[in-house]
Amino acid sequence: MSEKKILIVDADVASRNFISRNLQAQKYEIIQTGSGKEGLIHAWRDRPDLMVIDPTVPDITGEEVARKLKQDARTTNMPLIALSSDLGVARIKSCLDAGFSEYIAKSGQAMATLTDAINRLLGISSALVKEGGLLMAFISAKGGVGTSSLCANLGLTVCQNQPEARVAVVDLVLPIGSIGSIIGYEGPLNIVTASDMPEEKITPDYFRDQLKEAGIWRFHLLSGSPDPESSNHLKVGRIWNVIAALKASYDYVLIDIGRALSKISLPILQHADLVALIISTDVSALPLTKTVLDYMKTKGVEPATIFPILNRASGLEGLSKPDAEKALDIQIKAAMPYLGSSFAFASSHHQPFSLKFPNDTASFVFLETAKEMAALAQKLRTGQ
Repeated sequence: MSEKKILIVDADVASRNFISRNLQAQKYEIIQTGSGKEGLIHAWRDRPDLMVIDPTVPDITGEEVARKLKQDARTTNMPLIALSSDLGVARIKSCLDAGFSEYIAKSGQAMATLTDAINRLLGISSALVKEGGLLMAFISAKGGVGTSSLCANLGLTVCQNQPEARVAVVDLVLPIGSIGSIIGYEGPLNIVTASDMPEEKITPDYFRDQLKEAGIWRFHLLSGSPDPESSNHLKVGRIWNVIAALKASYDYVLIDIGRALSKISLPILQHADLVALIISTDVSALPLTKTVLDYMKTKGVEPATIFPILNRASGLEGLSKPDAEKALDIQIKAAMPYLGSSFAFASSHHQPFSLKFPNDTASFVFLETAKEMAALAQKLRTGQ
């Protein structure tokens, strides 16, 4: 690990020193201070990579420190973590609204949680975000809308459109992944076992050698957690090591998040080249989708990266494309037709829809949607 600089702002000397000792043992360079004003001076003068702040510092609030940092070009992108004994809902909300990436309660388990958060936030380097393969995330506001199926079928379609491209699909749906069962994969390598490896072994060469092509699906799959118990052992702090290695190995990395919007998935959404938001035609799901949209925007997910897809997964009834656009105040980029029993038949045989039914209208929609997604992701990456 290259040495990173962390600034700790906490009026409690014992707490400050405890955090410092633990982080120094992990080879982080530590600066510490007991006041918010001095924290600002250190932040702008010493340019730390990340700050840990107790928002109850007595001179100025942690929220005010965060707002000042976010308003200054020198520190606007610096990750901020609140570490506090104040567990009031209002305090937590005000800190997150002010710009903190995480809010962690001081407790006996706080150090482990803090370490995971720091490793994850500092793992998102500019090289990871802007270099390597294009990163596409798939998310929905509710389960059962076909997010995993679309991710798998569009992954195959990217391969069809660009036969020379190397495509990896990552199943990050928790607590149980589903893409493995969709394509018929039963191998031992999955997101949990990959994250459990020592950092020095999570390399591009490892995934080139070990991540096998998924047969007729053509992409290379890093499958999800096989069961809820395994998901409890996911090493969250190494997720970005895995993603970085995959981006260095593949031209496209598609990550299925499902409805798992969390501290694990949020950084992926914030730094993805494209976010495929799968929208249900179910009217009752609209408020949930609107909530997810608004939340992503308040957390720095650029609206230009959001690629809404209306998926008629359960039948012909429900919202039309114009209805959904009006209700959500967005432009839907693609609308999948109802696939009916044909889709269930293809899935039961672990086959891509477009290979099983190449002349179906939906197969052409898959092809065009994959082309549009790839083109937009490339355009956003290059700024052209």
